[in-house]
Amino acid sequence: MLPYVDFVSIGSNDLTQYLLAVDRNNPKVSALFDNLNPVMLVALEQIVSHCKASGTPLSLCGEMAADPAAVLLLVGLGLRTLSLSAHSIPKIKWLIRSIDSSDARLLLEQAKKLDRESDIRALLNDELKRLGLKNLTGPELLGNTDTGN
Repeated sequence: MLPYVDFVSIGSNDLTQYLLAVDRNNPKVSALFDNLNPVMLVALEQIVSHCKASGTPLSLCGEMAADPAAVLLLVGLGLRTLSLSAHSIPKIKWLIRSIDSSDARLLLEQAKKLDRESDIRALLNDELKRLGLKNLTGPELLGNTDTGN
């Protein structure tokens, strides 16, 4: 289909829901919804690869674009265009400016060796802490320019 489109935009919420067959609005199964599922990483890697090979511009929107842990992997995948809510832009912009894409690629390779979302998230949260960015998920980020621990 890529020869027939001008761009691709990944809706991370819908892609996760469809790949995992989990309705995130259904309380009986919503706890299983996690965009860091290894299946998501494989699918995203394939989409990025195909878009890159065809020269098709690619973007990603949805909750994944505003999740600091996930953004580490998105940068590692080579995604460079994210669409997210306005209130999340400062922290994600700060994160992206604080990491090296080659380090993010190495982190992605480590994450791909893990079998569970919880292990992947733990790896990524440890990296955020190592970078001194552990506060990115809390409301205390607003107005906070101290990246130390």
